[in-house]
Amino acid sequence: MTGETNLSVLIKNMQPVLNNGLFVFCSLPAQTAIDFHRIVFFFREQEGVTIVVEKVYADTKGFEYTAVFAWITLHIHSALEAVGLTAAFSNTLADNHISCNVIAGYYHDHIFVQQELGERAVAVLTELAADYCGGDFEPINKETRKQGRPQGSHPTTNFR
Repeated sequence: MTGETNLSVLIKNMQPVLNNGLFVFCSLPAQTAIDFHRIVFFFREQEGVTIVVEKVYADTKGFEYTAVFAWITLHIHSALEAVGLTAAFSNTLADNHISCNVIAGYYHDHIFVQQELGERAVAVLTELAADYCGGDFEPINKETRKQGRPQGSHPTTNFR
């Protein structure tokens, strides 16, 4: 089954869901013993292995981390070659002062946000999906905000 590439369909149907738990990013030496069943994400970098795991597991193993995140999954099968989805949601989250770390899986996009902003991020993404009217994505700049936004447009994003 191939994923969706149409940006309008992706945004309107992204269905953000907040996963249970708290998650952390850890960097470990490649030879570290890890229970692969506990890993959400694994990526080999030049400096070591980056993993995303539940905070509880990292604490049990003594793995170091610098921040704790909530994990949001977009429940639409987005194609890996789809253009614009990451830009649309990451710009909208940034406009709402929410940092995001994005991981693309084969079927879904996964977004990690500060733990205390998980529910707010889901609300912002849900609003983006509900308000999206199709067309090209263009973030509103400060000058556009001064002029006011068109009726029915997203409060932090201009869609044409």
